[in-house]
Amino acid sequence: MNKGILSGIAAYAMWGFFPIYWKLLHDVPALQLLGHRIGWSFLLLMGFIFVTRQWQDFRTSAFNLKVLGIYTVAGVLLSINWLIYVWGVNAGFIVETSLGYFINPLLSVLFGVFFLREKLRPMQWVPIVIAAIGVIYLTVTYGRLPWIALSLAVSFGLYGLVKKLSPLGSVYGLTLETGIVFPIALIYLIFVQVNGTGEFLHDGLTVDLLLIGGGIVTTIPLLMFASAAKQIPLNMIGVLQYFAPTIQFLIGVFIYKEPFDTTRLIGFGIVWLALIIFWVENIIAHRMPVEPIPELGEG
Repeated sequence: MNKGILSGIAAYAMWGFFPIYWKLLHDVPALQLLGHRIGWSFLLLMGFIFVTRQWQDFRTSAFNLKVLGIYTVAGVLLSINWLIYVWGVNAGFIVETSLGYFINPLLSVLFGVFFLREKLRPMQWVPIVIAAIGVIYLTVTYGRLPWIALSLAVSFGLYGLVKKLSPLGSVYGLTLETGIVFPIALIYLIFVQVNGTGEFLHDGLTVDLLLIGGGIVTTIPLLMFASAAKQIPLNMIGVLQYFAPTIQFLIGVFIYKEPFDTTRLIGFGIVWLALIIFWVENIIAHRMPVEPIPELGEG
């Protein structure tokens, strides 16, 4: 097994075990968790850029109005996604958060159709329709729209769409995104510290270290993923991306004993069926021989 695959597995495994980490901070309000995650991630990424002597390149690449505009949108979307995720995990909805990341690849395909005018093969519509049926079924059986899952899928799908249009690599991109929202996070964290509701430095050394560590557990899998993406094919990345929500789902059901009865199993099963069809169709389509495109002047 090559280094790229190992890096990819490690990245997605770390993302998969995220719920356990955030559960250790369940007494910290979600907004404070978000503020610390943004703040420490930005500081760690900036440290990485300075230590690896990439500051000049980063500054040249990032500091222009068009790039800043794109990454402002990305930073807002990522912040929304992170906030919903940590709230959902600590409110006892790990299973539903995992559903969001199962749905996300299919939703990303739809965004490509609507926003980028990408064309879908006829069989690609089948898993999208099946997944929609699964969401409708879960809505009826839950007695409510699975808004946590859908919010995570939509926010991360839109984030992926913005990133597709963005010019920077993953490390520079996340540094700029977190840097743009960093002042807001810092002002908020200073405010809660001043009014006495801040958890940092007031709830024990363990909590302080875990809050700081939020930046580490955010950036390390990102760096691993960036390394993997350069070394292994995109279709392998497509397979590995299901590791994270699968691990999250298992953690929610077997470690934290979240409710998962037969009706929810059916709903999730419909979504999983859609993903299997999507994955198999993608493999078959990429293995089919492609007719060579005639060069200009031929024909």
